[in-house]
Amino acid sequence: MKHVYYYDFPIGRLAIADNTEAITHISIHDGFDKEGYQLIETPLIKKASLQLSEYFEGKRKSFELPLSPKGTDFQKRCWEALQTIPYGETWSYKQLAQAIGNEKACRAVGGANNKNPIIIVIPCHRVIGANGQLVGYGGGLPIKEALLTLERDYR
Repeated sequence: MKHVYYYDFPIGRLAIADNTEAITHISIHDGFDKEGYQLIETPLIKKASLQLSEYFEGKRKSFELPLSPKGTDFQKRCWEALQTIPYGETWSYKQLAQAIGNEKACRAVGGANNKNPIIIVIPCHRVIGANGQLVGYGGGLPIKEALLTLERDYR
């Protein structure tokens, strides 16, 4: 069974979804297709919401949630590597490509970042352009900037 519930955070309304055993999505409310999901606040969804609240208050720098993002093997490798980027730090797409053992896959890791279904917890916002500029974020660059600023302020 798949469940979703919505919460308001400083960056806007987020959809948090689970499959009873793991979080499958955390996304901007408008970008989540709720078809096939029941609107229920499960204990796991509530736990994710509480941890996200702690993150936005600067009290949490890592998450303790079971995750089950759906994607290709390549995307999953990228998403696992994203979770190794320390809180408050940024990597370039090249650094992320190197972390998965394929430094020439910069564009492909960018594509995997774009498909990340569990934002913030899988911190794709921590990846920036090689020149240090903010580039590409599914929720929009203002949200990416807000997340990076939050992490710098609470580092």
